[in-house]
Amino acid sequence: MSPSNTPVSKKVLVASYVLSVLPVLMLLMSGVMKLLKPAPVVEGFGKFGYPEHLIVVLGVLEIACTVIYLIPRTSFLGAILVTGYLGGATATHVRVGDPAFCAPAMLGVLVWGGLYLRDPRLRALIPLRAAN
Repeated sequence: MSPSNTPVSKKVLVASYVLSVLPVLMLLMSGVMKLLKPAPVVEGFGKFGYPEHLIVVLGVLEIACTVIYLIPRTSFLGAILVTGYLGGATATHVRVGDPAFCAPAMLGVLVWGGLYLRDPRLRALIPLRAAN
């Protein structure tokens, strides 16, 4: 049986979706808040040194990457895009000395953890156990 045909148990599948829910909800909420541009978001962008005109652009980008991750057929691409987006967020927090820099990094770990559990092709590509 090839790795792409190996079935995923129902428990593992449920765990994968549980792992994926938190980052998806956080990214969608963050993206929508950027589209709405409330005062705390505008102030936060100023604190991080980004111009206000980029808020909506980054919100659209964040939502688009998350939607691509949500579509099973494009989830690998979405995970890569979300990882890049969150990498930029992590770097931004580190640059200004914000101690919350680990939050976007942890979201990225959850994105890949959920995908790893539900997709046998990823588990075959990156085995976490030693070969016998």
